[in-house]
Amino acid sequence: MALTREEREQFLAEPHIGALAVNSPDGRAPLTVPIWYQYRPGGDLWILTGPASRKGRLIAAAGRFSLMADRVRPTARYVSVEGPVTATDPAGGDHLREMATRYVPAERLDAYIEMATRDYGDQVVIRMRPERWYSSDLGTL
Repeated sequence: MALTREEREQFLAEPHIGALAVNSPDGRAPLTVPIWYQYRPGGDLWILTGPASRKGRLIAAAGRFSLMADRVRPTARYVSVEGPVTATDPAGGDHLREMATRYVPAERLDAYIEMATRDYGDQVVIRMRPERWYSSDLGTL
């Protein structure tokens, strides 16, 4: 059963690991990778990535991407969004902290931020405006 607008936006706002997909024009299949993301109902979805990463380069070239989040309990449910990039800006420490707070346990947050700052290098925030939504709750399986 398809989700209502409120249900799908609330589900996407939960801290699921997303599956990002973006076109690959070099004859390869679309790039599909797991990724952390941030979303608030009614707003743009955003991710962090390295500007020179393959995903960053492909998103810049395509100007759009899709992201799918799912779960299997308590019911099998998914939400998929696709849309244009609305902005790409340098990421700051506040972006990293906001994203990490969503996914990393509080007692490991500072250590994660220190590692990510040291090991990941410069990051960009890529914002996407969801234009197309696909969603369903398949009930208990």
